[in-house]
Amino acid sequence: MKDNTLNILIGGEAGQGLVTLGYLLAKSLVRSGYSIVVTQSYQSRIRGGHNTFAIRVSVDEVIAPKESVDLLVALDADTVSLHRKDLSADSLIVVDSAFDVDGDTLLKVPFRELAQARFSNIAALGVVGSLVGLDEGLMATALDDFFGKKKPQLAEENRRALAAAVEWAPEQVTESFKLPSINSPPKRLMMNGNEAIALGALSGGLKFCAFYPMTPSTSIVLNLATQAQRMGLIVEQAEDEIAAINMAIGASFAGAPSMVATSGGGFALMVEGVSLAAMTETPLVIVVAQRPGPATGLPTRTEQADLELVLYSGHGEFPRAIFAPGTVEECFHLTSRALKLAEQCQGPIFLLTDQFLADSYRAVATSDIESSPPVTISLNSQDIGAIPYKRFAITESGISPRLFPGMSEHLVVADSDEHTEDGHITEDLSVRVSMVEKRFKKGDWINSKVIPPDIQGEEEPDMLLVSWGSSKGAVQEAASLLRSRKEKVATLHFSQVWPLVPGHFMKHFEQAREVVSIEGNASGQLARLIRRETGFHIKKKVLRYDGLPPTPESILRGLG
Repeated sequence: MKDNTLNILIGGEAGQGLVTLGYLLAKSLVRSGYSIVVTQSYQSRIRGGHNTFAIRVSVDEVIAPKESVDLLVALDADTVSLHRKDLSADSLIVVDSAFDVDGDTLLKVPFRELAQARFSNIAALGVVGSLVGLDEGLMATALDDFFGKKKPQLAEENRRALAAAVEWAPEQVTESFKLPSINSPPKRLMMNGNEAIALGALSGGLKFCAFYPMTPSTSIVLNLATQAQRMGLIVEQAEDEIAAINMAIGASFAGAPSMVATSGGGFALMVEGVSLAAMTETPLVIVVAQRPGPATGLPTRTEQADLELVLYSGHGEFPRAIFAPGTVEECFHLTSRALKLAEQCQGPIFLLTDQFLADSYRAVATSDIESSPPVTISLNSQDIGAIPYKRFAITESGISPRLFPGMSEHLVVADSDEHTEDGHITEDLSVRVSMVEKRFKKGDWINSKVIPPDIQGEEEPDMLLVSWGSSKGAVQEAASLLRSRKEKVATLHFSQVWPLVPGHFMKHFEQAREVVSIEGNASGQLARLIRRETGFHIKKKVLRYDGLPPTPESILRGLG
């Protein structure tokens, strides 16, 4: 195995059980103690079309996808022709013996003899698991966990298919693809970005989430829905995105920490609601899972092209914060942080993810969430002071006392028009100036809470690679490969892309001989924002906008 990793790519049509096979294989690998990075690529179709589920696996930590394929699992003949060019040296293709496919690197499997057609993906699990050295009992347990509770008979049939494949495989395979065994594998979770966002929201104290389904954000809310009853959470599917954000604003106004999750086209409909949350100073977390546009674009692919959309969304001027997690762990922690920040600064806070990170499973170590308690909503009205209660009282921080309707003797007033301190509509222009300045004071408070970018590598590098969001792993691995060639390289990664605090990063720009921006869009949106805020022009950019995530290989090609 070159670079001590194995890259397994499963290809086939939607409806062939490809994702189930990939999920069960990935789960078995994680339970065996290995590190994984999953990349899912699928077409916007219910059935048919060419889809892939790639698993990069290693005994050591892996942080990015890989392009060359070591083990190709072809559930249809087209997969072979489409991906033969991607095969590494000493690779192997696992293919149904019924397919008319030729070549020296084939392992032809008699799937029809091993299992009924509907269980061929489970037979493939047994063959591939045997190739890489997975324990049959461990794979069977993963099967039981997936199917057993709701469909015990189906689980039993799956077990038989698995056992037949495992019995067939040893006489056919070599030791070439076996992973080193791990004694006493650590207990870790297998989780993708959207699952981590959902858990982070629950950990942060979320009590209400509204949505209208839109790929690739939908699974965030579906994961929340599975835990709703247990966690005292309300999940509401609205008739459209306009209704969803207004429902969430209403729930938050009534005292429930609230969130919406959507993608670019859905967020476009929510924009008026963003301004409503800002004017009424109502806490709200908005998750935008990016995909290629404009319009419907490529609805099941990935991109980082909505930074400017989110940054400039909403009419009028008001402060905001934008988080952009780069790992599954950051998805968890930054969502929790966003909920707390929204409640503290009383306004809209954003989290930008994308399809790649949304669907990318990783092996995640458990963390101590007790040290980060959820947001608490105070119902105490004793410290409000004089009546009438001033919901929008001008304070030094810009953050005003907040009560909830019906929870005290005070009258709670809010309005989308400009208003006085007690919440009533006004056209007094001097009050207007005071209220604009009050809301902007919260921006100073948000600035004081900004997460600095993560700097790694040489202090005075020849090249500084700048990135944000889900490209983190690919950029860091590319930098590591360059260092192995004796090049002086550092990385600067932003997991919070707004506000930008020049004191956090300008010294690193000035110390580097060359600065390169690496982004998943066509115009270098973060580089443009940095220039707007600091005057520093990042001239060289490595940009990817074909719907696929940046990889270490694509970055090195772009750097020349």
